[in-house]
Amino acid sequence: MSDLKDISSLISRMADRLDALGREAGRDNPLLIGIHTGGVWVAEQLHRQLGIDEPLASLDISFYRDDFTRIGMNPVVKPSQMPFSIDDRHIILVDDVLHTGRTIRAAMNELFDYGRPASIMLAVLVERDGRELPVEANVVGTHVNLKPDEQIKLSGPDPLQLEIRQIT
Repeated sequence: MSDLKDISSLISRMADRLDALGREAGRDNPLLIGIHTGGVWVAEQLHRQLGIDEPLASLDISFYRDDFTRIGMNPVVKPSQMPFSIDDRHIILVDDVLHTGRTIRAAMNELFDYGRPASIMLAVLVERDGRELPVEANVVGTHVNLKPDEQIKLSGPDPLQLEIRQIT
């Protein structure tokens, strides 16, 4: 759990791995898209470290979630910001925590409403157990095993901090 305290090192390792994977696959000048809110905070730091020319984009997947009717209206829904065409482009999708895979599924559904990317790589700061959908990250900052009554929460944006909380 000491990894959780040093977020800047996790993000630096993620940036190095994304850069290496991009070079290996010949994916120059990818587009970076963060998932609101924590994924955007992580993506902002990755965007700076990777030196990506295109502006950073963000997705708010609230209306794309499959549990939207069960959890009700999210009071802080923000519009997605997609300042470029994604058609035939290589995308790096960034989120803070990969748990069930449902957030990533919703993000991909929204992305395809904007166009057809050439490829999508997934980068997450923290991967935890409990997958419900077959979603796997290409780049992971760290993996944590949590008890069923625990969740992990990223707060920020300055500074970014990870905290394990008891579900009540």
